Amino acid sequence: MNLRDHSGDIQVYLNQKNVSAVIMSNLEVGDIIGVSGELFETKTGEMTIRTTSLELLTKSIRPLPDKHKGLQDPEAKIRHRSLDMVMNPSVRDKLVKRANGMAAIRSFMTQRGYLEMDTPVVDMSYGGGEAQPFVTTVNALSSEAFLSVSPELYLKRYIVGGIDRVYTFSRSFRNEGIDKTHYPEFTLFECYQSYADYNDMMDLMEHLYEYTFMTVNGTTKAVINEMEVDFKTPWKRVKMLDMVDEVFDINLESMSDEALRELCERTIEEVLPNHSRGELIYELFEAECEQKIVEPTFIIDYPYETSPLCKKHRDDENLIERFEPFVVGIELGNAYSELNDPIRQRELLYDQAEALRGGLDTASPMDEVFTKAIDIGMPPTGGLGIGIDRLMMFLTDATHIKEVIGFPMVKR
Repeated sequence: MNLRDHSGDIQVYLNQKNVSAVIMSNLEVGDIIGVSGELFETKTGEMTIRTTSLELLTKSIRPLPDKHKGLQDPEAKIRHRSLDMVMNPSVRDKLVKRANGMAAIRSFMTQRGYLEMDTPVVDMSYGGGEAQPFVTTVNALSSEAFLSVSPELYLKRYIVGGIDRVYTFSRSFRNEGIDKTHYPEFTLFECYQSYADYNDMMDLMEHLYEYTFMTVNGTTKAVINEMEVDFKTPWKRVKMLDMVDEVFDINLESMSDEALRELCERTIEEVLPNHSRGELIYELFEAECEQKIVEPTFIIDYPYETSPLCKKHRDDENLIERFEPFVVGIELGNAYSELNDPIRQRELLYDQAEALRGGLDTASPMDEVFTKAIDIGMPPTGGLGIGIDRLMMFLTDATHIKEVIGFPMVKR
């Protein structure tokens, strides 16, 4: 018979002289046993244990599926994940590689002088991301609460408190759709560094990806959507407005607001009448440009209307110092030179709260505790957020985000 554990398979040779026939006749596929004996090599060169004693450690009372047909039903594979791991070692291998990838990131961040800090999962408010939150209740406080959308506001409070390099792996929750790269509960890596900007964060991110891939896979190359890409540094850096100009064969600098809106109405399914110039440019980028990016690329210098938490560009007040990295049309993260002007920060968060009251359910409420922390004084800071589940998809050659999540949700 074959004996399997986490390290692999080995052949076991049994003889009725050494092992009771009653024990042997009652063994079934899936039983957990312990054997001892002499190791030898068969005539065909296979390492084998000549068993002198056998002990039944756990009896499997639910038979495993046929070893040839395996576990085929996609829903059953998710609902009974432990069984899927037993029957399909590649499923288990992806989750093991995910754990190794997380360990590599922690090692990389420690080498860079960052400290891993905790942030709340259940909070009295929420912010740091445009998303519809999960709502719950804290009975002890008789108060409504929310599952974390992002750890951003808490990590910035660590920066205010004088801890100048911080990061966390946050369980984040956004009550939205499920597809190949989106899931309502996901792992968000965020880090912040005092006296740094978005250029420093670009350097950090591309080297983090390179280090993680080399440590776990021994190569920076990966296959994503049947296309080979290389995460080796340095990555390309492209200004958003330049890419929109190129893709649409236009010149945004000389284009009027009216002409821009007309282009959007021809290109985008729904254009809101109150969208600003910057929001329209961003809509064009999302509609036609993202999908054209193949190799790892930083898209930089976004319109200032696209984030209330980002510092204005040092050379153009119509832009902000923000980047998003993409590969094969998939967004990998988000990063800023963080806004640290307390007056401007309060104004922008107030605008978000007004949008929420106006019916925009992805806007955030006003967080007075955070704004008071910023009032104390936050140094110039660079911040970075990375979707860990997507990184792990690329690391493991997964085609769906559920493949790198231990126990995905299944509708009951």
